[in-house]
Amino acid sequence: MTKNWNEELYKALMENKMTLADQWLKMREKRADSIYSADADQKYEMLLREQNALTTKTIASSLLDDKKEYHENHEQWTAMVAQSRADLGTPIYEVLEAVHRFRIVIMDFLGSYVTEQGVVITKQHILNWNQSIHSAFDLLIQEFSKRYYLITRDRMKAQHDLITELGAPIIPLGDTSAVLPLIGEIDTERAKKILETVPAKCIEKEVDRLYIDLSGVPVVDTMVAQQIYSIIQVSSLLGIETVLSGIKPEVAMTSVQLGIDLKGVRTFNTLQQALQKVGR
Repeated sequence: MTKNWNEELYKALMENKMTLADQWLKMREKRADSIYSADADQKYEMLLREQNALTTKTIASSLLDDKKEYHENHEQWTAMVAQSRADLGTPIYEVLEAVHRFRIVIMDFLGSYVTEQGVVITKQHILNWNQSIHSAFDLLIQEFSKRYYLITRDRMKAQHDLITELGAPIIPLGDTSAVLPLIGEIDTERAKKILETVPAKCIEKEVDRLYIDLSGVPVVDTMVAQQIYSIIQVSSLLGIETVLSGIKPEVAMTSVQLGIDLKGVRTFNTLQQALQKVGR
């Protein structure tokens, strides 16, 4: 009976997966704060061995005629390794280096395997194996990079949303009153976000009186003054009374120069004063 050489190589790879992992781990170098460092914590070596076993299984299953197992292994590896490296904050280049090193280990094993079998294996088999293994590694890198990017992108978006939320927090003072304490420099992007989010937050929290405190804003230029005025106008249209505090002389001067009419808005030097005079 003719041997199915693809299945034979698959079995050989699976039988030697522990040895392959040992060879791969021996290629590590010392690298600060890296899961791939030669002196990394023992728990990381155990994790690497577990994941490397799945790497071997994935690459080996690419040789089989039935591709169902290969696709399942590939999906599992991509999801597991991408999530793990993202959680650890591992740079993507370190992962690609590690995959490249294991590709070398697998190709060395293939060379030894062919030599041990002698002339029984045809050149066509060897070419097919070479193509299958390299294609499997290339696809792993491609899909890992995509998954890693999506994970890190979503995390950056969540962080950006949190920063935006903290940049314009609506702090309830009672059932219908709240404070908007603005702190730090306000650029065009932040000012736009404040204008877009504050009125909606007030409606959501059922706020009918909003204290806007500017004492923490070092510079209020023309753009910022206009945005604050826009917030006051929009709030007024929504039935929300606006009270300003922390108004510096230069802010008042800028408002006058822009022709911004704050006559209908109560203004105070400090938030404490505003709360005391207007009442909570």
